[in-house]
Amino acid sequence: MLVVGQHNDHPWLFSSALTVSEIYWVNPVDPNPPRNLKAKVRYRQADQPCLLRKTPEGYRVEFKVPQRAVTTGQSVVFYEGDTCLGGGVIEQAIPCGEQP
Repeated sequence: MLVVGQHNDHPWLFSSALTVSEIYWVNPVDPNPPRNLKAKVRYRQADQPCLLRKTPEGYRVEFKVPQRAVTTGQSVVFYEGDTCLGGGVIEQAIPCGEQP
């Protein structure tokens, strides 16, 4: 899906969550119960607080603050402090106010 809008802060550009089916763990964590971690969806982006939940289909990442330009097919990378835990390919960006 391609979304076109005016201005960098158009509400259509923001997602409150995303889904990923598989995560390649370099430093595994147990996502049960859900874990408060930090994530990046863009290179050089500041770490963003999020909640990682295990689902029957894979994982759901819920951001504390909506993220701009979350893009299907791009990567999401997870951190705990300064430690990179792993990452996966974004399957679905979930716009603010929507449930998958």
